Amino acid sequence: MKTAVIYARVSSVGDRQSTERQVSDLVDYSTKNGLSVEQVFEEHISGATKNEDRAVLCECLKFCVTNKIDTLLISELSRLGRNVDEVLANVKFCKDNHLNIYFQKENLSLFNADGSKNPFLTIFISVLGTCAEMERDNIKFRLNSGLRRYVANGGRIGRKQGSTKSKEKKQEEYAKVIKLLKSGQSVRNTAKLCEVGISTVQRVKKEFAI
Repeated sequence: MKTAVIYARVSSVGDRQSTERQVSDLVDYSTKNGLSVEQVFEEHISGATKNEDRAVLCECLKFCVTNKIDTLLISELSRLGRNVDEVLANVKFCKDNHLNIYFQKENLSLFNADGSKNPFLTIFISVLGTCAEMERDNIKFRLNSGLRRYVANGGRIGRKQGSTKSKEKKQEEYAKVIKLLKSGQSVRNTAKLCEVGISTVQRVKKEFAI
């Protein structure tokens, strides 16, 4: 039986978004196609983040290569990233290491059934990625334009006076984070267990000198 690994990603932490649907759909796919899922990697991070800053994705790719996994299962292309150059870099890494990728939504694989490379995938990624980047630039332009109008009409930007959290309030809010860090858990494991960002855990660790 061929082996597979699932990689699922959402941008937000906590209850706002969950990787549950992605994982469930890919498990169903692997069952129907006779694939043995060896590991599931779940990440809460923006798809625009650089590859080297995506700890879980880096760990996932390393695991796949080290354990000679046949196929990396991903629910859709955007889960691998939203920057076309970063996505293409990941695809090249997998291609160089003979690791197949299957994108469920697009029904596309890095390699064809006969083992040959799928030339259409690179073209598809380039076109789709470029369109996504153009859309992000348009959204950024509209947001900045609206912000300028807001300020020109007397609006104020920044934290409201008196809204800064006290250290006691932070200690209460991040009690679980503090407890796990003090118990010896790593920053990454703590972030995963508490469903918060790694940067948040690092900030708490520094502020409370753990």
